[in-house]
Amino acid sequence: MKIKAGRRLPALVLCAVLSLAGCGGRNGASGADDLQGTGGPSEAGGIQEQEAVDADEPLAPPTSFLSEEDMALVDMWPGCDDRALGEVMRKAKAGESVTVACIGGSITQGTVSGGTKDGELLKSEEIPAKKAYAEVFFQWWQETFPAVSFNFINAGIGGTDSYLGVHRLQEDVLEYNPDLVLVEFSVNDGNDIFHKTAYDNLIYRLLNDECAPAVMLLFMGQTNGASAQGNHALVGYHYSVPMVSYANVAADMMKAGRFSEKELSGDQVHPSVLGHAVTGEILWNYLNGVYENLNELDLPETGAETALTRVIYENARILDNDDIVPDEMGDFMEKQVCAEFPDGWSCDGEGGIQFTASFSRLGILYYATTDGTGGLFEVLVDGEHVRSINCDFSGGWGNAIMTVEVYASDETAVHTVLIRKKEDSTGNIFHLLGLMTSGR
Repeated sequence: MKIKAGRRLPALVLCAVLSLAGCGGRNGASGADDLQGTGGPSEAGGIQEQEAVDADEPLAPPTSFLSEEDMALVDMWPGCDDRALGEVMRKAKAGESVTVACIGGSITQGTVSGGTKDGELLKSEEIPAKKAYAEVFFQWWQETFPAVSFNFINAGIGGTDSYLGVHRLQEDVLEYNPDLVLVEFSVNDGNDIFHKTAYDNLIYRLLNDECAPAVMLLFMGQTNGASAQGNHALVGYHYSVPMVSYANVAADMMKAGRFSEKELSGDQVHPSVLGHAVTGEILWNYLNGVYENLNELDLPETGAETALTRVIYENARILDNDDIVPDEMGDFMEKQVCAEFPDGWSCDGEGGIQFTASFSRLGILYYATTDGTGGLFEVLVDGEHVRSINCDFSGGWGNAIMTVEVYASDETAVHTVLIRKKEDSTGNIFHLLGLMTSGR
């Protein structure tokens, strides 16, 4: 297994030739029994010609916490279309190279909190190893198709939401031409129209990309019940993509007294070893269900004609010091302050960095710190104040990647953007990671 990293992804692209299996979905148009996988040759250095791989039966998941009743809570949305997911499996069965990606926040990135039952479950081998859900998800593909060359992309970044996700989608996911993308933002997104629109734009862009990946949605939830699942499920239902819910299962497990809040999460937000194992088993079971019914699935349709909300983040991207040269630097200088977005600028003074860029919408990607040195800075677009941003995160849970949308229009135009310290700021530090732009 070799590792290659995208520009903002710290060693998260995994190329593998291994094996694993799953359990899971159901619906999709019935039809041809003789469908063959399509797609080009595998990457250089991969396996160029493979015999078709065809496991007789799906492999059992590595854990066994879920009942049929649990899976009914996991998979409660009728009409979800598994045909695109099935086509990825047919491609793997044909022995062709397959690229599988996950995008989300810290849960996808691999953060595992300490649950009170984890040690016992690992010792008894009810959970064979400490793994984040994405590892178990990738494991299904490896073990189900052991002779296939897989590229596994983990594009999870802690503390980030679908608004940032739609802006980094091209560079961190789509440039790898994925066959399948799993999306997880239900813990970090707010259950509001802003995030519903951003999430919708992310899914719409995935479905309409030229590589036409299959899309699968995962709904996580905090142990206090907080989750954007409601809005995210409406988006998924609009596009009829496969959806699975850990949030539903975790809530039912706690209500029934099967597992406690502290057993499923050590910090209320991130799943424990147990929580990740349950999530991995959910995905494994769903995949197995699709695989068992593969011959009943017709060829998929591609693309999405209409968005659920509005398409407002066209050509969304992040401009950093690799992409744009400031008109003026002021007190800013190029500096790396975090590994995920290394090509930004930092200021210890009055600020005064200015850019000229074309966009209809503008967001600021910045790094807030808990050391008390962060300042209050203002953003001006075409000379007009549009937003103040406080880079001081004193009392917060830790230094954090943050975003804020500062300008929105229906028209794309060339604008000047100025970032400078406010007169009443008590701190001088501002870490600018990038400009988040979109527009026609």
